[in-house]
Amino acid sequence: MPSFQNESTYKKHMEQGSEQEFDRLFDRAVEKAKAEVLGKRHGMFIGGNELFAGVELVENSPIDGTKIGTFQKGSREHAKQAIGAAKGAFAAWSAVDYRERARIMQKAAEVFRKRKFDVAAVLSIENGKTRYESVGEVDEAIDFLNYYSQEMLKNKGFVRKAKITASTKQVSAGFQGAPGNEEKITIPLRPYGVFGVIAPFNFPISIATGMSAGALITGNTVVFKPSSTDNMTMLTGLMIYEIFKEAGVPNGVFNYITGPGSEVGDELVSSRDVSGIAFTGSRTTGLGMIKRSLELGLQKAFVVEMGGKNPAIVSKKADIQDAVDGIASAAFGFDGQKCSACSRVYVQEAIKEEFVSKLIDKMRSFKIGDPLKKEVYMGPLISQKAMAKYKESIEEAKRSGRILYGGNAVSTGLNGAYVEPALIEIPQENRLMHEELFVPILSLDTFKKFDEAMQKANDVEFGLTAGLYSKNRKEISEFAQGIQAGVVYINRRTSATTGAIVGMHTFVGWKGSGLTGKGTGSKHYLQQFMREQSIAISR
Repeated sequence: MPSFQNESTYKKHMEQGSEQEFDRLFDRAVEKAKAEVLGKRHGMFIGGNELFAGVELVENSPIDGTKIGTFQKGSREHAKQAIGAAKGAFAAWSAVDYRERARIMQKAAEVFRKRKFDVAAVLSIENGKTRYESVGEVDEAIDFLNYYSQEMLKNKGFVRKAKITASTKQVSAGFQGAPGNEEKITIPLRPYGVFGVIAPFNFPISIATGMSAGALITGNTVVFKPSSTDNMTMLTGLMIYEIFKEAGVPNGVFNYITGPGSEVGDELVSSRDVSGIAFTGSRTTGLGMIKRSLELGLQKAFVVEMGGKNPAIVSKKADIQDAVDGIASAAFGFDGQKCSACSRVYVQEAIKEEFVSKLIDKMRSFKIGDPLKKEVYMGPLISQKAMAKYKESIEEAKRSGRILYGGNAVSTGLNGAYVEPALIEIPQENRLMHEELFVPILSLDTFKKFDEAMQKANDVEFGLTAGLYSKNRKEISEFAQGIQAGVVYINRRTSATTGAIVGMHTFVGWKGSGLTGKGTGSKHYLQQFMREQSIAISR
């Protein structure tokens, strides 16, 4: 079996000296999307059939308000139809040999690769990512498909075998541990049934594909709902459906439905015919779904990631420039709209002035505007609702702390929500140090001794990612052993808290950031979509 290789498109172009070709491919894909893809009317796909609802949703680009397309406002009844189609397809799909399911997922990876720049261009237009973020996200989707396929093949479908030898003695009545005949035991992991896959707006290709692939390759069928209300990413969701279809996923196995969470999402959570939910989003929504399911007496499998409030610690023994570069990237890449974004930084008092000065210089260098342009680092916030959250948080910072840099809206000449990256100094007890904001605001506090920084870093309900900058071995050891986060980076210049690589870093949430303690892009991920069974045959 060939070893797994990450896609790493931009890295390969850089190493080959072909960055201009990378830009040419992306720019050409943007023009193609504008000419051939945007502005169309799209249906839902249930059981392989295209359906239209009585009410429709218009999706517009956060960049400038350009119409992306018209989609369907699916209802609870549409969700029931999709669940029925998925349930009807389950028996046949779960019986498909695991090697064939892996082959189909690998084929999907090939289709993604062939359409990489076309998908990335639509992604940038749809949620405002830069070309580098978007191509990297499509790469991650390909990595998920290939990595999970390899895991399925390497583990031979997750089936174990054992044998109990026959005893030379027999007893007339059985009891625990009694001697008996030979037993051949098979212990397979089997799929649950129908999974509802509810995807976020911020990674509508990679996270949606990863969750869907996890369910599909293990033999479950899927009802897939992309983000369809405040923060719409329905076109990229449709592209995922089309790629799975082209790869050979049968009708009914993967169903695409758009609509509000209050109806479509709630039906997935409350239906007795849905065995599991894969969800990435806010902690409030994730816990609400789990609570709703339990109140109805339903025992569903939940595979969830529920956000973060991710800290970075900068010791006086750090390389300050590495810390500045890594923290700025983690805090302000994609406008801080990542569950792994660095939103808190704790700086040792002795180096605060130098660190803040260099960080502000870095923040000033960020070009803000149309993310389709090569030189732009920060595009628009996803919505006016996000803009309101940004403004509200800045006002709170003015009341309870101080603004060190930023905090203003930016006029770009585009019809979108553009803002400055903001650095605020705020006390640990303030809510801005504890609530996930999902906007480009980095909260700063200081510490005297390292154990104080550790206490502050752990003093939140979340536990997703965390970063440290220090050259001191004792501090590195204390951080690695004591930080309450599932994804930990130390002295990482590319990013303090973001950018997990499939197959290398497992992406897992502790505390309020997760549920199972198992992460995506790891060898443990697929097992969450299956349940164990022990079959013993006596001879």
